[in-house]
Amino acid sequence: MTGLANTAPASTRKTSPPAARRGEPASSQRTNKRSSAVADATAKPTLELAEAFDQFKASLATYLKPADIQRVEAAYRFADTAHEGQARVSGEAYISHPLAVATTLAGWHLDPQALIAALLHDVMEDTAITKEQIAENFGKVAAELVDGVSKIDRIENQSFEEAQAENFRKMLLAMTRDVRVILIKLADRLHNMQTLDVMRPDKRRRIANETFDIYAPIANRLGLNSLYRELEELSFRHAFPMRYRVLAKAVKQARGNKREVVGKILESIRAALLKAEIEAEVMGREKHVFGIYCKMREKHLTFSQVLDIYGFRVVVSDKTSCYQVLGALHGLYQPVPGKFKDYIAIPKVNGYQSLHTMLIGPFGTPIEVQIRTAGMNHVAESGVASHWMYKDEQTLTQLQKSTHQWLQSLIELQASSTDNTEFLEHVKFDLFPDEVYAFTPQGKILTLPRGSTAVDFAYAVHTDIGNRCISCQINSESVPLRTELRNGDRVEITTASHAHPNPNWLTYVRTGKARAQIRHFMKSRQDDESSTLGERLLTRAIADLGHLPKDIDPVAWARFLHDTGLRGRQEVYAEIGLGLRLAPVVARRLLARDGNLQQDAKAGGSVSIRGNEGVAIKIATCCRPIPGDPIIGLIRKGQGLIVHAHNCATIGKLHGSKTEWVDVNWDPAVSGQYETYIHVVTKEARGVLAKLAAKISESESNIVNVSMNVDGDAMTSLYFTLHVTGRMHLARILRALRSLPDVVRLHRQFETRR
Repeated sequence: MTGLANTAPASTRKTSPPAARRGEPASSQRTNKRSSAVADATAKPTLELAEAFDQFKASLATYLKPADIQRVEAAYRFADTAHEGQARVSGEAYISHPLAVATTLAGWHLDPQALIAALLHDVMEDTAITKEQIAENFGKVAAELVDGVSKIDRIENQSFEEAQAENFRKMLLAMTRDVRVILIKLADRLHNMQTLDVMRPDKRRRIANETFDIYAPIANRLGLNSLYRELEELSFRHAFPMRYRVLAKAVKQARGNKREVVGKILESIRAALLKAEIEAEVMGREKHVFGIYCKMREKHLTFSQVLDIYGFRVVVSDKTSCYQVLGALHGLYQPVPGKFKDYIAIPKVNGYQSLHTMLIGPFGTPIEVQIRTAGMNHVAESGVASHWMYKDEQTLTQLQKSTHQWLQSLIELQASSTDNTEFLEHVKFDLFPDEVYAFTPQGKILTLPRGSTAVDFAYAVHTDIGNRCISCQINSESVPLRTELRNGDRVEITTASHAHPNPNWLTYVRTGKARAQIRHFMKSRQDDESSTLGERLLTRAIADLGHLPKDIDPVAWARFLHDTGLRGRQEVYAEIGLGLRLAPVVARRLLARDGNLQQDAKAGGSVSIRGNEGVAIKIATCCRPIPGDPIIGLIRKGQGLIVHAHNCATIGKLHGSKTEWVDVNWDPAVSGQYETYIHVVTKEARGVLAKLAAKISESESNIVNVSMNVDGDAMTSLYFTLHVTGRMHLARILRALRSLPDVVRLHRQFETRR
């Protein structure tokens, strides 16, 4: 490798020596996760590396100016020196990896800054080279690209999953500023997957699964179809090596037997197009092993059934010819009903355009045909990378627009996600390969992941529409919000100013945006309610010490906030409301009192339960107290204030424990519906359940749940869960039920029947 560096012409030695070679200790201490810096590693022969570099330069000469090629070559020398002495686990000189990454990008005709960044993409992570040094030698743009691709050093006490999520967040947000970041990362991942055989089996599986989950779907989302298929194939090979070997061997054996059939079909298609005077390129499509595996699993087909489907692609000069080819082929072979898709009129979300049809060929052979223009074929294979290699603006407009919208959606997801792990989860939800197309009442097409519901549609239109939606109509028919959308559905959302997201929506929404916005609303609401509760608890604790909140010196508040690292009083209130801090302790610190302070005569009173506190104050599910019951509250860490009945069995178990008890009472103006349980014993009689339900309904109560047991002596036990407004309401219901002649006895239960 040193010999190669010495053969560089003088013009390439303008860059300063990398800091890694100046003996800085960080270089020797840093662990390279993808390479082995073992001194006796056997590197590939310099001659072989030189040939690879010569081929790389030859590919650059096809589209770059000589001055740009010199800059790229200088970056190669810089990286070569920085990685000197490092080798990959396979024993290859480490510089072979960045060279392979840059070669992939050159195949997409990326610009010099991207190629420079590809060659330097590991120097910040694996050597002591800094971002400032890269900017000084190769410009700010290249430095920003390298920084976007580089990993973040794992923070102490941070788990692998958290560190991984943080790195993905950094990379994806860097991609929103410059899409070249993800193109470099995808090329990097491709070469790592191609050379993964030397890794331990457990590490191979982990990297393969990561590629399945993140990198392959991103490649698909950006329209890089060839890369997407190769990443899927390599991931399958390393995650399930036995299955891959068996299927690959079977495919290889079957391929030779198919040549004759493929040749006959190709000949007949070409003849039909020639007769229709359509100029076209016709070719057979090879099936990927992973694609065969997926089809076998999803459609429960045997290997021979999948291999019996033949794939072909027809490439023509313009869009009109695509439809002419379709007509000619439908005249040649019978089309299969329901198997035609027009992705030209309605492109996929990643910009993909093509006509898909399935035909019944000779001897009943199923034939899949894709029909597209040359421009569409470029985009289908290279996706967003075709921006650099194919300059037909009309063809790329839809792709650029959809890519920009997706990148903007990542920024929205980041803003509404509470942490990196949640952000990554939301991004994964958006990386689905299958789409469904739905229409707004104005005729605008929205593309959503398959399985999306009306709620996903509402959020796709606008966040405010999603937050305030209350009902929907699909194709002029009222349906539940959880209804899954189908292609071509016309969706109309009804909103209300008082409405807000329902936590149950999280069980069926499919898009990352919908999930993030619902969670963001719920967290904001919980923070607000916890803050209100915390303020009430702190006010009471201050009053217990004989003071009012206005008595606290602002300097005491400032000192407390500084000591705790909290940003304001609202955060203090929220932590008290969630049980993360004890109100009496905070009150004493604010008043600068010690723990043995004698309480003054001014009592603080109890916390009033109004019934509209939401998630900050919870009614205990073990005893289900209702307004009118004697109650007591306790603060649970992270849960807020939980209200129990005085006679609850849980209360007895917690006496003596380190629990903060709170005096609570029902506010005279308490409102809302509360669940309670009743047990009714009746004689066995026809229609008794209907009579009971009618009485409960007449008493203005709702039955949440009912179960029953047949007892001995011709008796039936019925257990009801009801909604009531308080004890007076419950007493009215019990009186109404006692009036029925079939009722033998009844009583309220304080615990649900197990």
